[in-house]
Formats: sequence, structure tokens, C-alpha cells
Amino acid sequence: MSEQFYIVPQEQHNSLVAAAYQHRGYTADEAAQAARFSDLASHHGIRTHNAIKALHLDHLFGSTTGGCTPAVEIEKVPCRFEASEVWNANKKLGQATAYDAMDRACELADKYGIGQVSVDNAFHYLWGGGYVMEAAKRGYIAYTNCTAALAEVVPFMGKFPTLGTNPHSWGFPTTDAIGFPIVIDWATSVIAMGRVQQFQREGTPLPPNAAVDKDGKPTTDANEVNALVPFGAHKGYGLSLINEIVGGFIGGSLPTLRSREIPEGEKRTPAFYFQVIHPDAINGGAFAQGRDQAANVKAVIEDILGHGNENCLLPGQLEARWAERVDTAGGLLFTEAEIKAFNEIAEECGQPLWDVASFKAE
Repeated sequence: MSEQFYIVPQEQHNSLVAAAYQHRGYTADEAAQAARFSDLASHHGIRTHNAIKALHLDHLFGSTTGGCTPAVEIEKVPCRFEASEVWNANKKLGQATAYDAMDRACELADKYGIGQVSVDNAFHYLWGGGYVMEAAKRGYIAYTNCTAALAEVVPFMGKFPTLGTNPHSWGFPTTDAIGFPIVIDWATSVIAMGRVQQFQREGTPLPPNAAVDKDGKPTTDANEVNALVPFGAHKGYGLSLINEIVGGFIGGSLPTLRSREIPEGEKRTPAFYFQVIHPDAINGGAFAQGRDQAANVKAVIEDILGHGNENCLLPGQLEARWAERVDTAGGLLFTEAEIKAFNEIAEECGQPLWDVASFKAE
């Protein structure tokens, strides 16, 4: 049975999200960035990293626990490489930091062909795919990874969670070729913890071999999950390890300390990495049949999807379809369970409750 969705005006959603962040001490600008990002996630059907997840993370590990500090300024650390910047985020709101870092990486790519920004002392930025998607829509090839807020993934052949879900996110400017940017974005666990929380809300079982309980045994009960499992066995483990090692080079400390009580002199903050490439900077020019770069990319995609593969999905296609669905509906789409979660947020910050009966069903 398919889920029933209700149409919530974007302005109503964004107003509540911004109010919730300001209630927790964030500046109007930070709150607006958080609302903008939550709108983006919901607009593209990313239910695991919407405003409910964002505010839940802030409650568990952010402004109420010292893991994220409202109204702080980012410090730019001296760096001798012109196409690179290193930032100390000072535990600033992750969404606001990530938007600024991706914008800066784009500016560097415009000047140098490639730009990168590494961020230390960060707070989780949520859905990495959103940042690379927006950069790709602007014409750039973009990549980001981060260390997750919490070590909750068991290494391949291990039994104790020492890794984060550690997502990788790539965005490619393919809108002219296929109508939307290709966005390759995944957690390195079989599922994200946000998906577990969604399954808890909806009363849905997990897929098999995605999580373990407190005894390290596989479970499909979302309420019994203690840790997650890497996708693809050693392959997902290796990809997750990349984030931890990159974070270690930037300044990140021991993954098992993140978002937990720490010994004196240790750190518990995640790290971010952003890279943007201007397509002109990698253009070899020698395309077959006289094609230019854009036409060549389109031809490559068409060849991949030819030969009987016409029904295969491209990464980012489901998100693009959901965005079209939202645009047709005229508002963001949420289930009754999600509206209930938003009302808990509204109660916290003294905003009007949402009446599910006032929303049109989609």
C-alpha cells in the first residue's frame, strides 16, 4: 500500500523551520540557511535528511550539548595554496557552513579551474547531495565528503561501531543533456541512520543485513538497531575509511569520540571536504565525430542507457522526479506521521500547530 502524502506550502514549512532554529539561539541568517536546506531536501524527496532529522541532530549533538554553537564566525586558516582554503568552522551550523564552503569552492574553480575547501571543527551538514546538486545546476562538477556526527557503523569483519555513515556525494552538470544533474550520493552503510528513524516513525521493517542489535546480531526491527553495517562488505568499509582518513588529515580526531564525552585535550567534531572542478579545466578537446564537450557527455550517457538498458535509472533521477511531483502538487509532501513530528517542533518553539485536515491530500 502506497503512503498518503499531504501538501504543505513551502512558506509554511520554511517559516516553522526557521523559527525552530531561532528559538534555539541561531541567528536569522543561520536559521534561513537551515530552512533553505530543509526545503531543498524535502523538495527532492530526501526524507532521511529533512528538517525533522536536522533538528533531531541539533537536539542530540548540537546547540543543546555544545556540539554546535550558534552565531559564531568561521576562521580561515592560512594556506599557501591559492586554489585551496582551510576553515575552522568553530562548530558553526553545518548547513550554513557547507553552503558557504561550496560557494567558495566554485569561486576558486572559476579562477583556477579547480577549488577545494576543507573544514575542521564542523557540525554535520546532513545531505551532501544537496550541495553538489546545486553546484551542478550552476555548471560545475562537485564533490563532498564528511565524517558523520557519530560512530555507528561496524567495520567489515568487526563487531564494534568505529565508523560513521560517512557519505560521499558527486554532482555532474548534465541538465542540458538529460534534464537534471546526475547526483551520486550515498552513505557508506547499507542504510543511513535517518532511514532507521524514518522506519521507526512509519512502523516499517528494515531490509535484511543492514543493521545489528546490541549483541551484534542482525536485526530488521528498527527499534532494536544498535549499529549499522557497511554496504558491499569490504567495499563500503573502504569508502567509509576514506572519509575518516581525509578527516584525520584535516584535523578530525578519533571517530569513537565524536558527539560523545571526551578526555581532556581531545576533539569530537566532524570534518568536511569540498572540491569543485570547472568542466573547461578538464576539456581535452579531441571528441569523436566533432562533438563538443556537452554533446560528448550526452552521447556517453545515451550509450550507457542504450543496448537494452533504456529502463535503467540514473543517479539523481528519482530526486528529479520527486521535485517534479512537488512542483505539480504546489507544495512539499509529508505523511501524517511526519506532520506529527513537525507539530512536536512547533510546540517546542511556540508556533501554530499544523492541522493535517487543512492540507490537501496528494
